[in-house]
Amino acid sequence: MNEELKKNYNYYIQNHDIIIEKYLNKFIIIKDEKIIDSYDTFEEAFEESSKKYELGTFIIQKCTENIEEDTRIFHSRVY
Repeated sequence: MNEELKKNYNYYIQNHDIIIEKYLNKFIIIKDEKIIDSYDTFEEAFEESSKKYELGTFIIQKCTENIEEDTRIFHSRVY
């Protein structure tokens, strides 16, 4: 995982309690250590975000009460 993605994920971890108050069970887009959007499904989050932002520059995170519950890492090749 590159440094930019690590920073975005750490932002989620560090602000988890505040984030879940507003985004519980949503898929949020984090870019540059900021929440830039939220969606009801992963598919919608991926489709819309990949239109707006270069792959590898943002993360999609499902907001759950248990931080470890829905965290998965996917790698894509960036050319």
